[in-house]
Amino acid sequence: MTINCKGTLVDLSTPKVMGILNITPDSFYDGGKYKNASDILKQTEKMLSEGATFIDVGAYSSRPGAKHISQEKELQRILPVINLLLKNFPDIILSVDTFRSKIAQETVLAGAAIINDISGGKMDENMFKTVAKLQVPYILMHMLGTPQNMQKNPVYKDVNKEIITFFAEQIFKLHQLKQNDIIIDMGFGFGKTIAHNYEILKNLALYKSLDAPILAGISRKSMLYKTLDISAQEALNATTSANTIALLNGANILRVHDVKEATEAIKIVNQVL
Repeated sequence: MTINCKGTLVDLSTPKVMGILNITPDSFYDGGKYKNASDILKQTEKMLSEGATFIDVGAYSSRPGAKHISQEKELQRILPVINLLLKNFPDIILSVDTFRSKIAQETVLAGAAIINDISGGKMDENMFKTVAKLQVPYILMHMLGTPQNMQKNPVYKDVNKEIITFFAEQIFKLHQLKQNDIIIDMGFGFGKTIAHNYEILKNLALYKSLDAPILAGISRKSMLYKTLDISAQEALNATTSANTIALLNGANILRVHDVKEATEAIKIVNQVL
């Protein structure tokens, strides 16, 4: 199971780590932490040295109730960071967290290698055509609603069945456009209750039927810290526990804030698989 990132073939039969680099001032865990070139480079170097295969850069906060920003503002935030990272780490595999096709187009032209779309193509009708034309790996995430309203009252008859149906329909559309590399992300915390999130985690192996690499993005999320009545800052141990469950159930990529611990979890799980 490989994906083609700007000519570099990445083998996902051994799970890989995607390090999160939020350059938004209001992300739920690390908002405002990386706001100058020095901080950004330091954090990126740390994640790469700890074993991250991908770095995921986001300039639009998608936490529940996050403030909506314009396309221009998103582009102004993200392009200088992509240029900075590629200048300092020429071999870096950059993923861009955006649901806008214009941002996808501009960032790939600037050197990004993957598009990570929280809306799974639902918030921009041109996204599928754009990624298919660019021929970069596309992370297709499931979200109910928008970041502004997704946690108001999410209801499903059968959460896993409905998400699998959504993926099957979207993957079919992408295949029609000759999009090759598609990675699926269940969207933990995006229009799901805590119970829904654990139902998905418990049944992650079901998603292997879609024959696409599985990305698990559980790092420090409220499904962990609310369950334990702690803060996101205290949820590293819980993150490692949840990541281990995801790996045992077939996850191919862990998207995390803490790369070292995720890399260690992969090494341990590989001993028993």
